[in-house]
Amino acid sequence: MSQQPLTYLALGDSYTIGEAVTEQESFPFQLVAALNAKAIAMAKPKIIAKTGWTTDELQAAIIAEDNTQVYDLVTLLIGVNNQYRDYSPTVYRKEFRELLQTAIAFAGGNKNHVFVVSIPDWSATPFAKQSGRNLDEISNNIATFNAINKEEALALAINYTDITPASRDALTDNDLLASDGLHPSGIMYSQWVKSLLPSVLKIYQ
Repeated sequence: MSQQPLTYLALGDSYTIGEAVTEQESFPFQLVAALNAKAIAMAKPKIIAKTGWTTDELQAAIIAEDNTQVYDLVTLLIGVNNQYRDYSPTVYRKEFRELLQTAIAFAGGNKNHVFVVSIPDWSATPFAKQSGRNLDEISNNIATFNAINKEEALALAINYTDITPASRDALTDNDLLASDGLHPSGIMYSQWVKSLLPSVLKIYQ
């Protein structure tokens, strides 16, 4: 009797659904493909994410969906829209902490199966340059939000993958960006998967 494929839930925003790239180029789908290539049978990822979502909107969508399934793997990447809308970092901390508890519940209480991914620095994109915003301010604010999500994740001993420094390579490498000049390309998402994969493999090998 063959083993049932492992299940995966990806929680987030545009960076999780893969805005402006194909579904297969998004990082959750690339992560599944990478795990399958390592002979770890994975089902198609379940995605709860939408472009523009903030922490409160993600949590509201999760509640509205009333999904009671337990997953073998859960990723959480959220916060860029809190920063974009100038939302309070203090409120972000509270809501991110709640989302971590939600992610742990989806993982059946197993914190080792929850993986937080940092927010990329969108100040390195053509979209940011054309926005009229202060690029240093964007970058500093992203750093503030990432300091919060890292601190909250590590306080619970949850795995944290920092993709932010590499996201700044988009300043000099257009191939790392999708056609909209803002979101990552499939190439950048593949880099995220390479960073995330070793930690995920540890729980299955």
